[in-house]
Amino acid sequence: MPPIKITGGSQLARAHGKKTAFLRLQILIIFTNQNHFMKKRWVIRQQDKPEVVRNLARALNIDEHLAALLVQRNVRTYEEAREFFRPDLKQLHDPFLMKDMDKAVDRIERAIAQNEKILIYGDYDVDGTTAVALVYTFLKQFYDALDFYIPDRYAEGYGISCKGIDHASDQGVSLIIVLDCGIKAIEKINYAKGKDLDFIICDHHRPGKEIPDAEAVLDPKRPDCNYPFKELSGCGVGFKLIQAYAQKNKLPSSSVFPFLDLVVVSIAADIVPITGENRTLAYYGLQTLNSTPRPGIEAILKCAGIKKIPKENGKFNFDREIGISDLVFLVGPRINATGRIKDAKDSVKLLITGDAAYAKKMAAQVNTLNTERKTLDLKTTQEALDMIQQDPLLQQAKSTVVFNPDWHKGVIGIVASRLTESHYKPTIVLTLSNNLVTGSARSIKNFDIYDAIDACSDLLEHFGGHKYAAGLSLKPENLEEFRHRFEEYVINNINAEMMIPEVEIDDLLILKNINSRFFRILKQFSPFGPGNPSPVFQTNGLTDSGKARIVGKNHLKLELYHPDISGGPFSAIAFQQGHHFERISTGEPFNICYHIEENEWNGRRNLQLNIRDISFNEVKDNSSDLWNRQQ
Repeated sequence: MPPIKITGGSQLARAHGKKTAFLRLQILIIFTNQNHFMKKRWVIRQQDKPEVVRNLARALNIDEHLAALLVQRNVRTYEEAREFFRPDLKQLHDPFLMKDMDKAVDRIERAIAQNEKILIYGDYDVDGTTAVALVYTFLKQFYDALDFYIPDRYAEGYGISCKGIDHASDQGVSLIIVLDCGIKAIEKINYAKGKDLDFIICDHHRPGKEIPDAEAVLDPKRPDCNYPFKELSGCGVGFKLIQAYAQKNKLPSSSVFPFLDLVVVSIAADIVPITGENRTLAYYGLQTLNSTPRPGIEAILKCAGIKKIPKENGKFNFDREIGISDLVFLVGPRINATGRIKDAKDSVKLLITGDAAYAKKMAAQVNTLNTERKTLDLKTTQEALDMIQQDPLLQQAKSTVVFNPDWHKGVIGIVASRLTESHYKPTIVLTLSNNLVTGSARSIKNFDIYDAIDACSDLLEHFGGHKYAAGLSLKPENLEEFRHRFEEYVINNINAEMMIPEVEIDDLLILKNINSRFFRILKQFSPFGPGNPSPVFQTNGLTDSGKARIVGKNHLKLELYHPDISGGPFSAIAFQQGHHFERISTGEPFNICYHIEENEWNGRRNLQLNIRDISFNEVKDNSSDLWNRQQ
């Protein structure tokens, strides 16, 4: 069998240039100076048997380091590599493998046949609003008796609300399709039944002990669901619903697959694993978004500074290829901003419109709200950091639980993420809303914060979420007991090693390994994300060429080489690591762990190392061993 031909692949996400890298770092490290000097653990991922790697490298005609990356991702054969590098929509699972899918499609068909009014109901975050836009626009192609509804974050809170049910009843709705929430809405579904309202629930969160008594409950995480892939986003579950409807009603694929741009936005923003079916959905979603973006997403990208340039065929294209990180850092926050600051319905209106002028107007409004959100985010984060700094008990605790009744509910999830980055502890940020203490939780690697909150569930009014992110609400009188119980659970279920930030190293390299062909193939491992992170490499025993300098706000610009191996120097940037300048400038050897990226400056492109961490301790120069191994 001939080797797979692996080329640049214009459909795949490009590595980002200097401007995007700076933007990404500015977002990630705001108010996290405490973490710059925090010792990190470098952990090299377990390598498979050398013969497995060598055999795969020969079959694909690629470098053994690249083959090792594939094996780490459970790709061990030519056929598996072909599926990994060339995802195919035919690989998508049959949607009817999902529990209750047949019931859901039957109920929608009956509603359409009887001209019932359908309401598409979703959460106010990116996953929920993209899901609502997807299902609403799909059905709108052939059915008019429908509307959509997004609950108000402040007046109604998360999930299905009585106000939303009453609204549907008043509007003559008889079927509600709820997306990205509802899996724990036992009482609300029972309330809706009293008003002759049927529900189809499409969720991806972990269910409780009881499944709601709805017409259909689609959730791959429910214990009795045999759907092969468990990590769909909420929008992904909505996509499986329209895929099933189209499949049963023999609608063309052109009525379904154009919605993959919405699915990939949800995958990126909700931080679900980009493996299995999600990899295929994200791969083709990025293709769709780059080639034929819907007006709303295009307008958001323009507000974020992404330009369009003319093509030879008279069409236009973005000035660079849009990737997952663009969706995480540029598109997602803007879609989220409406629900955090004002009304998430505006994000749905932006995503469903086909009018470019209207999209431009709405995107400008969304962009303004995002600016306001940033101001609130920074202010609240600083107040939370000050609170921790002034409280010795909080500093000594294994968890971080902070509360201020005046904090804006719309940004506490972002603040929880910031605090987790800066102090690296399971973190809950709480405020007061509708007479309840309401909060968002974020976790650290290998600690299940959902289980920790579940252990305190008798003190809570509501909670839900995932292993690393969750939401909760409780009565004010239960707050102190919750703080105590949560901390006690963390103490009993965490160890000292877990509380040291970890940098997971994919492989050891020498700089000679890195060239244009290596990078061209490496790019094709994208789209990157949870489950398929951008590879991190380690190189030991490096020195700077003597041109080390601090640029920007404490960033370190380096020109690196191996003292005993010809070649180089190699350009590198280490964001927020200027504190290493003095030792590096003396010529002291050091180790680095880094991503490989493509930097564009003044119209020229070159490969650059984006350094994650620098170590001077126990420098082991294994470069000669690596070099000899490859001869």
